[in-house]
Amino acid sequence: MARVAVIDPKTATGETKQLLDAVHAGLGMVPNFIRVLANSPAALNAFLGIHSIAGAGVLDPQTRERIALSVAELNACQYCVSAHTAIGRKAGLDNEEMLANRSGRSSNAKAEAALAFARALVEHTGQVSKGEFDAVRKAGHSDAEIIEIITHVAVNIFTNLLGKATQVEIDFPTIELNKAA
Repeated sequence: MARVAVIDPKTATGETKQLLDAVHAGLGMVPNFIRVLANSPAALNAFLGIHSIAGAGVLDPQTRERIALSVAELNACQYCVSAHTAIGRKAGLDNEEMLANRSGRSSNAKAEAALAFARALVEHTGQVSKGEFDAVRKAGHSDAEIIEIITHVAVNIFTNLLGKATQVEIDFPTIELNKAA
């Protein structure tokens, strides 16, 4: 059970209702994570804004989901691993690839470099080495892609923190974590 109220879109009012209706229109559902975030319309609006900007960038949807899975596993956020497994499947990732992604690996060399960089960002709280930075660039990532990798890591750390702190109920098929963080 979540530690904070899970807002029901049917009884929400004002800005909260508008935001939840927009999420429903886009996804066909309102995940519990969003319902918890809706306790603060300002926080929900900010999240939706950064999420939409991050989704409109140059990184392909599969790489974005790979990053989300890797960061969620590193941070031991079962809600996020479960959600991004479902989202990753819709983005075209298969189970074997997603399991590898959760450990920082990929069958795609460029994606694996993005995951290594993303994991370094998490593990070193942003203090990546010159070698780690050079490796992601050498793998073919542009400056725009590198900035977007950093953005996706930051957004996913936020969602991991929110999911774990509030203990939001998983409303996707539940995926077990590989290990406890």
